[in-house]
Amino acid sequence: MTTAESIIGVEKFPTADLAGLREELLNAHLDSWQAADVIIQYLATRGYGVSGSAARSTASRLESTRYPVEQMQQEFERLAMVM
Repeated sequence: MTTAESIIGVEKFPTADLAGLREELLNAHLDSWQAADVIIQYLATRGYGVSGSAARSTASRLESTRYPVEQMQQEFERLAMVM
């Protein structure tokens, strides 16, 4: 197995962490801009950067589907930029 193959399928964001974030976002009743700020902070504390506009788009998409953890994982992996 190559290094690239071993990286595929690795969760950058543990499911338990995402489930906690999901609960926080649902219970806080945030608008998309505020949710984007929470997402940016979540990613930043894990060493990732993200553009504000990309975070707002992601927050809006996730908000419309009530933040499914699987979708959060996919969105965050696309969104996160290594700092």
